[in-house]
Parts: sequence; structure tokens; C-alpha cells
Amino acid sequence: MRKYFCPETPPPSERSIIFEIGTRQKRAKSIRPVFLPFSGCPMHCVYCAQDRQTGTNLSGGLSPLLAETEKAMLALPPCAEETPRELAFYGGTFTALPAEERRACLSMLDRLREAGRITHARCSTRPDALSPAIFGELNAHGIDLIELGIQSFDTAALSASRRGYDGATALRACRMVLEAGFELGIQLLPGMPGSSPDVFIKDAEQALALKPSCLRFYPCLVPAGTVLARWLEEGRYSPWSLEETVSTLGRALAMAWQEKTPVIRLSVAPEPAFDAAVLAGPRHPALGALIQAEALIVSVQEAIKTLGLPPQALLLPRSCQGFMYGEHGMLKARWAALGLTPERIFFTGGEKAELRA
Repeated sequence: MRKYFCPETPPPSERSIIFEIGTRQKRAKSIRPVFLPFSGCPMHCVYCAQDRQTGTNLSGGLSPLLAETEKAMLALPPCAEETPRELAFYGGTFTALPAEERRACLSMLDRLREAGRITHARCSTRPDALSPAIFGELNAHGIDLIELGIQSFDTAALSASRRGYDGATALRACRMVLEAGFELGIQLLPGMPGSSPDVFIKDAEQALALKPSCLRFYPCLVPAGTVLARWLEEGRYSPWSLEETVSTLGRALAMAWQEKTPVIRLSVAPEPAFDAAVLAGPRHPALGALIQAEALIVSVQEAIKTLGLPPQALLLPRSCQGFMYGEHGMLKARWAALGLTPERIFFTGGEKAELRA
């Protein structure tokens, strides 16, 4: 017999549909990032300001950063089965680092794993910086997930953003990672030069078709000092509005939910130096929650269409309570228009949603 956590929850109905409204990444719960801004990058992308975005400056070289990281990790208690921990090399192009610097990173990884301080490891890189030799090296040192900064699978958008590779290269790189036995992460950049909402939805569809372990959506912003900032000033680039971003990413997130693919980032993480440098773009302190709220409405709309009957009750996980009505309750009217007023919405301890007629 199904148990409900809310006593007012209505009894089960034969006319109902159960659907996904989010999934969590089944990996380490604690991630220690090692940021390597611009390291190994063959160029500075037109929108990139990694040093301010990550709050990391490598002017003193890589060694002090690795020493600090190792010291901090060794001060932690050893990992237990219920407390996995992951080391992640972010920023830059890890697989294009000078060989000596990459070996230094991987040697630190080996020592931390031997000391029982980590259980998983990942790195991020470009799709045109992969090879069988690189895969062998990463595998030998226990890297198990590779995140690719694809940004888009659309060749025109990649060209407009001066990424230096085409859509076929991006797709081939994803398949190479999977065929080499690694988990795949895909990073997309909605709103980049040359893109559009339709292009991004196609990007999301193509990414989901690859069955990645995780996705990241980074709405394109305009930091000062970048080529994109100059294009903005010259009128050659217009960033997406907040409304356009929420609407488009909400659709893409709903698609990912139905495919049970975790989207582990919906915006650039807060960083004072970066926030101060942003000139334009869809920046909002609760952007992730706004996108989740839109994805939830989109998912319920699709469920209503599938059910083919007016909804009488909606059961949601408790985790939805914090975002479903949007900022200052702005989405209550849209929920009511679906026939789902507050008295018809119930929160349970489950992880899926159920719509009942």
C-alpha cells in the first residue's frame, strides 16, 4: 500500500500519470574543485573571463595551488562508503595542459586516492583536445568523468563564437569519450553569439540523445574586457533577456528530467569579482530556481496533454515547494489557469510527480 506523508492527500486514482520532475547525479556528494583558468587553452573565447569567474589567479604558477589543495584534502577525514568525495579539475583545457603540469595534477590525484581522501575524479576540456593517448593517461590515474565544453553542436554558432571547431567535431568528441569508457558530461552555452532559442533546444536534444551522465547550462553573459563586451558596445551582439532565458532553459530542463539526465548547473556560480564585471546578460540571484519553476510548469502541461482530462490533483515532491510559484508568487496565475489552485496541489516525500484526473 502506498504511504503518503500529507494526511490531506487524496486517495489514488485510476486516471493518473506519474512523471519525472528532476533527478540527482548518483556520484560523489562532495566535490573539491581545482580551478585552472585559461590553462592549456589555445585561445581566449570571445565570452570568457575564467579568472574572475572562478576567483582563481595562477600568476604564482600551478604548484602553490596544488600544494594548497592537497593540504586541505589531507586534513579531511578519509572517505567512507556513505560519504564519497570527488576531485574535479575545472576551467582551462585540462587535456591540453603542458605534459609536466598535467602529470603534477594527476600525481596529486593519485596520492589523494591512495590516502583515501577521494573516490571519484573528473576533468573538463575542449572537444578538439582528445586523443587515445590522453584517454589512456586519464584512465591510468583514475579520471572517470570527462566534461566537454561543447557550448553548441551548431556549426554556425560555433563559428560566430570563434570556438575553433565545428559541430561534427563536437559530436565526435562526445562519442569518443563514451567509447573510451568514461562517463560524459556536456556543457552548453545558451545565448552565445550565433545561437537562438531554437538552436539551443536542438543542442539540448542532441546532448540528451548521447545519454550523458550530466549536463550543465551556462547562460551566456558579457564580462568586461572580453571580445563579447566590445561586440556589445558595437551593437554586434545582443544577450538573451531574462524572460527568454528562463523560458528556453525551462523547456530544456523539462526535457532532461524526462530523460533522467541530471542538469547540475543552470547558471554561472556567484563570484563577486565576476558579478562586478558582468555588463549584460541574464544574471539573476535565483536564476536556477526560476528555470526549475518553468520546467515544472512545462512538465505538468505535457502531463495534462497526455492524460487528456482536466486535472483534479497534483502530487509533488516536497523539494518543489521552494520554487514552484516563482519569484514573489508570480506563477500562481499560470498554475490556476491549468486548473491547479493551491488546494489541489499536495507535497509528498517521493521523487516523482503524479497528476490525477
